[in-house]
Amino acid sequence: MKIAIIGLGLIGGSFALELKKNHEIFGIDSNKKHQEQALQLNLVDKIIDIEKIHKMDAILIAIPVDKTATILKKVLDLILENTVVFDVGSTKEIICNAVKNHPKRKNFIAMHPIAGTEHSGPKAAIKNLFKNKVNIICEKQYSCEVLHKKVLKIIEPLQMRTVYIPSAKMHDKHIAYVSHLSHISAFMLGKTVLEIEKEEKNIFDMAGSGFESTVRLAKSSPKTWTPIFMQNKKYILQSLDEYIQNLKTFRQYIQNQEENNIYKIMEKSNNIKKILNGKFKNN
Repeated sequence: MKIAIIGLGLIGGSFALELKKNHEIFGIDSNKKHQEQALQLNLVDKIIDIEKIHKMDAILIAIPVDKTATILKKVLDLILENTVVFDVGSTKEIICNAVKNHPKRKNFIAMHPIAGTEHSGPKAAIKNLFKNKVNIICEKQYSCEVLHKKVLKIIEPLQMRTVYIPSAKMHDKHIAYVSHLSHISAFMLGKTVLEIEKEEKNIFDMAGSGFESTVRLAKSSPKTWTPIFMQNKKYILQSLDEYIQNLKTFRQYIQNQEENNIYKIMEKSNNIKKILNGKFKNN
């Protein structure tokens, strides 16, 4: 099968690594350096222009979410009737709404694999990035069933667990809490520590594994995450308001030396392990 991957960064490159075992992979990227690196790393067989995607059997869009809707409409305009197009964006409502009335909407599968690292670019691509990860497909009801099955067949070797959310709006609301908020927390924790600890050596000397794992996401690319935060503004603001209120409450308990309430609020938070243990057990 001929598969074009638009965007050869961490996600697109990691898809290419896995799919290249069974398919011919064509790369599309506006960054010349990324094109060269993708060829040098053997992520793709050939770099092509977007105008040639009509020759493809499948097209994966793995670019920043603020660019996805525009490229997606162009791709749908160019493809043949049996070509399937799928994306990997972390937001879905704006993207899905942009093509809801497109004549080839049925060719599009709105997909979001929940996987990644704090690194970016073709050199960040790694094998098994998606193994045992959750893969969300939104608004399946608007996609052609034959093409939906075609995508499932393509991604089967990646060993993801696919779940379905019927509404792109619902996807964006949930993902604001379980993904986007954690990135914001990491960015702001990193910023706070850098401002308080002027001596970088102190951070290095005193930082334990807890701090390192918590702040790891702060090393993520602002180029990737700024558009995500902007596109999911409504639900991110809701999650931030609730998060800030919880922080204020916790601060008040500490200030008033309310040990019992401090204990209770942390004990209640421990219940998250039941959810996470269930998730990993199912995986």
